[in-house]
Amino acid sequence: MAPEHSKVVAKSTSDSPYKLDPAQTLRASTALLRKIKTDETARQTAAPTTSLLADADAQDAEDDVPVWLVLTTKKHIVDKKRLKPGKIVLPHPYLDVNDASLRICLITADPQRRYKDLVTHPSFPVELGKRITRVVGLEKLKTKYKSFEARRQLIGEYDVFLADDRIITYLPNVLGKVFYKGGSKRPIPVSLEGKRQSKDEQGNKRRKLAEGGTKVVKMEVKPTDVAHEIERALASALVHLAPSTTTALKVGKASMEPAHLQANVETAVAGLVEKFVPQQWRNVRAVHIKGPTTAALPIWMAEELWENEKDVLDEALPVKEKVKKRKRGALAEAADEPDFVEVPGPDGKMRKLENPAKRNKATGSEELAVKPAAVAEQKVDTAEEIAAKAVEKADKAARKEALKKQKELAKEAATKEGAAAEKVATVKADGKKKAAKKTRVKAADLI
Repeated sequence: MAPEHSKVVAKSTSDSPYKLDPAQTLRASTALLRKIKTDETARQTAAPTTSLLADADAQDAEDDVPVWLVLTTKKHIVDKKRLKPGKIVLPHPYLDVNDASLRICLITADPQRRYKDLVTHPSFPVELGKRITRVVGLEKLKTKYKSFEARRQLIGEYDVFLADDRIITYLPNVLGKVFYKGGSKRPIPVSLEGKRQSKDEQGNKRRKLAEGGTKVVKMEVKPTDVAHEIERALASALVHLAPSTTTALKVGKASMEPAHLQANVETAVAGLVEKFVPQQWRNVRAVHIKGPTTAALPIWMAEELWENEKDVLDEALPVKEKVKKRKRGALAEAADEPDFVEVPGPDGKMRKLENPAKRNKATGSEELAVKPAAVAEQKVDTAEEIAAKAVEKADKAARKEALKKQKELAKEAATKEGAAAEKVATVKADGKKKAAKKTRVKAADLI
């Protein structure tokens, strides 16, 4: 099954010719659903094995295998991860609102009593009201579901979680990784606010505040508006954007008909490219569909790997030739060294000595070309170097001896001070003893 290749050229968005081939999409959908059903049948007929480490969070909201649409772009769509997902309404939703076993939990802003009254209002659809089995506020969610066990119990009690879009960014810290690890039961944002008034009291179109208009006024929320938002959220595919070139969204399940899955794929691709992809079809590289464990089947691929013609170089850049740098000779380096260096002598005065570094470099460069007559000169140089080291060693020994004497003098002074202090303390103690003895004698005389 060869993918559809389309050559991308700059075109407007409204009449863009880069659309999916319906025949190719239908063939890929049919082959994918057949493969999923075959794998499921083989798994059921095989020896049943139960894993005690199986994680319940990895299971989907329903007991059906999901089908994913994978859109690959040439450049990143966004620069950071967004906690509030986008929504694309599908013609054939994978969540059945009329299913009696569907359990929905609605997370609202405080106070929660206001939204409970909206759900139980007579104008709210009865069948949809039966599916919403619980309405919980944000503060109650924080206090009652702090522990990990309580959150696992909550995620197992309901199939779908809806949340007010005003608090959707606070929920990751409140619900934790139990809800956001797998992704199948992440809260779906819904709007629980009243509609904005687009016209003023005279019926004129309201101007923006920056243009001298008045502040936007919202109408009171109605039960029918809340029901419409909930039904729209349940019929949508969620788009979670991240700083990546790959975006995946759930567009169906294995129990669907191939024609229904084809319609969902075409609608999802059109919505993704139109609303969420910068440069739209110019930035699209490939479109695939896949199951959780199947290979990705291509349904559209672009021939160019770049988004802009400026990104492609017409001619190769010239390669710079490597030029070997000649090392400086030892004689040149020795010429830069000073002839003499100053070192402190035993008497504390500075004295000049020949620089051994210069002599060593010059000697090393002439080592290969040295003649027998120059051996005597080399020996004289070595003797001078030995003499310089001897002088340095004598100076070091003299400094150590002076430091040792200073330490001994300081130790003797400290010992004398300690002895004097001890003698004074002894004299004071003897004086106190004599005074006490005289006092006792006088007391005895009085008796």
